[in-house]
Amino acid sequence: MAKKFKIKKGDTVIIIAGDDKGKTGEVLKVLPKKDAVIVAGCKIAKKTVKPTEENKDGGFVDKEMPIHISNVKKVEG
Repeated sequence: MAKKFKIKKGDTVIIIAGDDKGKTGEVLKVLPKKDAVIVAGCKIAKKTVKPTEENKDGGFVDKEMPIHISNVKKVEG
């Protein structure tokens, strides 16, 4: 049975716990199997990228990481 969350893609949420506590952002993706959401501009991590045809140099890219759904709260209005 699929889990039901009150938070959906496109909702505005506030982070209530963790390093980004107090930040607000839009939900980019909901991950029901991990009980997590990805919020724009929050929990940024530097990930290494190998050189490819499109990206000849490779290097580092900033990427939003999942935040547990219990650490976010929907902003009304």
